[in-house]
Amino acid sequence: MRMRKGLTLVYTGNGKGKTTAALGLALRAIGHGQRVFMIQFMKGSAEYGEIQAARYLPHFTLVQKGLPTFVKKGEPSPEDLRLAREGLELAKQVIQAGEHELIILDEVNVAVDYGLLREQDVLELIDLKPEGVTLVLTGRYASDSLLGKADMVSEVKDVKHHFQRGIPSQPGIEY
Repeated sequence: MRMRKGLTLVYTGNGKGKTTAALGLALRAIGHGQRVFMIQFMKGSAEYGEIQAARYLPHFTLVQKGLPTFVKKGEPSPEDLRLAREGLELAKQVIQAGEHELIILDEVNVAVDYGLLREQDVLELIDLKPEGVTLVLTGRYASDSLLGKADMVSEVKDVKHHFQRGIPSQPGIEY
């Protein structure tokens, strides 16, 4: 494989599809023989379709570092904080090991906004990234500092959503 330039990509915004975009990128990378490591912050449910699919995909590791319940902004539990810190430490280890071409930190932007992680720690994590590694940060509320560090930012805008018509979460769509 030719030498590649690792990038820092951010998927943010109030619309649905940020994790989905990152998973599409993972699928594309796997198709090119790349190794992918995904850490999901603030998520801890085996119901997510990507957890099920990860079992079938070669070179794809997915680890959840969250509880199966929602985090209350401004009032994270000690367990929420512990899991987020574990996720950040795991990300640091994976980045420094240099064994994966694509590393996805799903919902890390929200974890920062909700006070589970320090913004400075995530910025330092970006600086640790080796040249050939692409790092993806997903989630609403990406800070200006995180956006400034990124090579690419995509904002997913909520234009219309089926929730507004009372249609509940669908397996394979929302989770």
